Amino acid sequence: METVDFHKSKKKKSFSPMRRIAFSFFMVILIGSLLLACPFSNQGTIAPYIDHLFIATSATCVTGLVPVVVADQYTLIGQLVIILLIQIGGLGFLTLLNMFIYALRKRLTYTNKIIMQEALNQNSMAAIGIYIKRVIKYTAFFELMGAVLLSLVFVPEFGVVKGLYYGLWHSISAFCNAGFDVIGPNSLIPYQTNILVNLTIAGLIIAGGLGFVVWIDLRMSWRHYKENFKFFKLKTFFSSLSLHTKVVLTATVSLLLGGTLVILLLEYNNPGTIGSLSFGDKVLASFFQSTTTRTAGFASVDMAALHDSTKLFMSILMFIGGSPAGTAGGIKTVTLVISLMYIFSLQNGYETVSMFKRRVDDQVVKRSLTIAILSFFICTLGLFILSMNEGADFIDLIFEVFSAFGTVGLSASLTPTLTVLGKIVIIILMYIGRIGPLTMVFVFAKKYKQKKGQDIMYPTADVLIG
Repeated sequence: METVDFHKSKKKKSFSPMRRIAFSFFMVILIGSLLLACPFSNQGTIAPYIDHLFIATSATCVTGLVPVVVADQYTLIGQLVIILLIQIGGLGFLTLLNMFIYALRKRLTYTNKIIMQEALNQNSMAAIGIYIKRVIKYTAFFELMGAVLLSLVFVPEFGVVKGLYYGLWHSISAFCNAGFDVIGPNSLIPYQTNILVNLTIAGLIIAGGLGFVVWIDLRMSWRHYKENFKFFKLKTFFSSLSLHTKVVLTATVSLLLGGTLVILLLEYNNPGTIGSLSFGDKVLASFFQSTTTRTAGFASVDMAALHDSTKLFMSILMFIGGSPAGTAGGIKTVTLVISLMYIFSLQNGYETVSMFKRRVDDQVVKRSLTIAILSFFICTLGLFILSMNEGADFIDLIFEVFSAFGTVGLSASLTPTLTVLGKIVIIILMYIGRIGPLTMVFVFAKKYKQKKGQDIMYPTADVLIG
């Protein structure tokens, strides 16, 4: 009897919250692919199942890579399945599930709190239920505001019903950093110079990519600031924010402005992208691509026509991605900053990593470096397999791999031409990119907590490096 209980306990323990998160994404992808493969989801000829699996993975992992044109392949039902997968993938199935549980019971079990602590990348279980409610509120606010603004453009062009549908559909896709569209095969290229569409989509991408922790911190800090200060001073308000928010905002602004400038300079005279536009429209298109490259996947220029140098630069941006605890992918901005600050600390002889007069915990530094190295290794492995199997330019393969792992969705027209093996590789990269960095963090955090204080101290020996 004791043996049976022991095995049950071991089995229950082995299915950790981390594994539940990964399994929930897997099940959503599987169910979504089966629904997309049904006749009622397809217009005319049903595509091969691998394509439906590819799109279900791309939608759930909020990527945007597609082997077929969504607007041409899928019916209204199929499109609704895709946008539902995007919404579930953006927030996480367990987040939505626990939101309903919390709404019905007004409380969460201890197990559910542990799961949500890991799913939402939180350090504490305190007020998890309230945090979930805030996540849903912020999501609804941004998506509805985006839908209204986009409808101002789409309603006059497509009519009331279709215009409102397009507005809401693309608002959800943008906020979840998915990059899917149902307008046609050219993404947002027809709206390349439309300021409202560009700024609304970019604003939604940034809002979703910053992460919910940042928005909550900004709100709480603003409340506190209004109660204690009569006049607004940006420096004072910025100093009241948490270290995480400071790092995210600084990195995001730097990457957006730096990305805009580099893309503008590289593509300034390229007639296939922004070369024929006015200076103002060139800046707008460059800013939009700098924003969308960091995990959204909408395109206002032809990706295949970009210079190779631009594709390589954008691949770096795609690898970095957005910020933690949001809808974006990539290794995350905070991981990049901490890794760079670690190198800076070593160069200057410091033993610890410090930012904004705060020291970063050594375990966070180790996890950041681990995520960056493992992520690059995974991308390199995927690139190696594709280079052996796909007859495409190497720079386009790099672009495709980093786009998949960073859950971006941009492609130099390579996705539709991928072989079955190539699609499987991209599917795996999208899946790992959506759950991988987060999963890796908790794998190493869990091992650290289990082994803490139990290290065997062997004699020290020197090895040569560098």
